[in-house]
Amino acid sequence: MGKEMLPSAYIEQMKSILGGDLPAFLHSYDLPRTQGLRFNELKSTPELKEAVISMFDLKPVPWCPNGYYYAEGSRPGKHPYHQAGLYYIQEPSAMSAVELLDPKPGETILDLAAAPGGKSTHIASKMNGQGLLVSNEIHPERAKILAENIERMGISNTLVTCAAPDELSRRFPESFDRIMLDAPCSGEGMFRKDPKSLEEWSPSMVDMCATRQADILNHAYLMLKPGGMMAYSTCTFNRSENEDMMEQFVRIYPDMEIVQMKRLWPHQESGEGHFVALLHKKESLEQKEQKKRSSKQQDKSKNKAEQAALQDFVVWSAEDLPGYTLPSGIPILFGESLYLLPTQEPLQSSGLKIPRAGLHLAHLKKNRIEPAHALAMALTPEQAKQHVRLELDNPQVEAYLRGETLPVDSSLRGWTLVTVDGLPLGWGKASGGQLKNHVPKGLRQF
Repeated sequence: MGKEMLPSAYIEQMKSILGGDLPAFLHSYDLPRTQGLRFNELKSTPELKEAVISMFDLKPVPWCPNGYYYAEGSRPGKHPYHQAGLYYIQEPSAMSAVELLDPKPGETILDLAAAPGGKSTHIASKMNGQGLLVSNEIHPERAKILAENIERMGISNTLVTCAAPDELSRRFPESFDRIMLDAPCSGEGMFRKDPKSLEEWSPSMVDMCATRQADILNHAYLMLKPGGMMAYSTCTFNRSENEDMMEQFVRIYPDMEIVQMKRLWPHQESGEGHFVALLHKKESLEQKEQKKRSSKQQDKSKNKAEQAALQDFVVWSAEDLPGYTLPSGIPILFGESLYLLPTQEPLQSSGLKIPRAGLHLAHLKKNRIEPAHALAMALTPEQAKQHVRLELDNPQVEAYLRGETLPVDSSLRGWTLVTVDGLPLGWGKASGGQLKNHVPKGLRQF
C-alpha cells in the first residue's frame, strides 16, 4: 500500500508525534513490508540453523539473537522444517517484546493475550522446558490456533487457557513472576500487512482500544507477584495506547515502576514497528520477609483415575520410548486424552476453558495407548525405540506430510517416530512393511 491511502486524521496524529521525521515515516509505506522468522531454541542446532540461513539467505534481526529477515518470495512457512517446529514465522519488530521481558527457566509466566503464539513460543524457548507458562487467548478459534502452534514447536510446559482477563485474575492472584501483555490495539503497525486494519482505523477506535487496554492492565496487575516484571507491548504508534497508557498505569498503581520504554519505528529500523514497556512491581520489606517464611501447603492429592492412566502411560513408554524421561507434573484427563501439567501445585483452573493442559501425552483407547502427536513433536529421535529418519530431499517427506502411508523395513512393528533431518514430524504405526500415517488430518499439508 502507498501513503496516499492513509487517513488525514492519522497523518495529523503522526505529525504531532514525529514532527520533522514525518516524511521519512510516510515514505516507509511505499516500501515492501518486512518478513521474519525466529529459530526455536528447543529444536535448533548450529548445523540446522546454518542450513536454513543459507537456504533462505537470511539476515539477522539486531534485537533478537534467534531472529532473521527473509525475502518475501522465499516462503519458509511452506517448508517441512516449519512443520517440524524448527522456526516460527514472526514479524521482526514483534520479537523485541520477549527479549525485553527476558524470561528465565523455572519461572511461572503468563502470556495474557497470546494468539497466534509468536510471543508464547518465544517465551517457552527461553524457559527451556522448566517452569510453567500460561498462554491465554479469549477467542476460542484463536485459542485453538495458539494450541496448535505450541504443539508444533515441541513445547511441554504450557497451559493454554481460553478466558477473559477477569476470569484469570480471580483464579491467579499474585501468581506470576513475569507477565507478557501484547495488548489488543488499533494496529497502526499492521497497515502494510493488513489493509483491513487501515479501513477499521479511526480516532474513536484508538480511544476504544485505550479504554480496553486500561481494563486488561488492571487484571494483569492483580496477577503479577510483588517483585515481578511485566512487558506491555502494542503494534501501534499513537501515544494514547503507549506512553500515555504507561504513565496513567503507574499513577494508578504507585508500586509499579517503568523500567524501560522502547519504540521501533519503520522508518528507522527494518520492521513494521512496535512499542514495548518493561514494568516492575515493587516489593515491600514485609512482603520479602513473608515470602521467605511462607511455604505453601496446598492440596496435592491427585485423582486415582488420572494416576492410574499416568502409570499405564509410564509402562507403555518404558517399552516404546526407552530414552524418554517423563517430566514431573500433575496428570490430567480430558475424556480419553491424558495430559501432564508441568507443576507440582494444583491450579485454580476449574471452570476455565483449557484447549491444552500442558503436554498431551496419549489417547487412552480400550486396552491400548495411542501416543499423541504433541508428544512426538516434543521428542528427539534418540528417545524413541524406533524411528524412520528421512532426509530433506526425500520425496517421502512431503508424502508423509500429506498423510500417505510409507513403505518401511518389514522388521519394524508398532509405533514409530518419523523425522526429517532429526526433527520430529509425527507418528506412524508399522506393520508388514507399511507405515500407517498418524499425522492429524487437520495438520496435513502439500
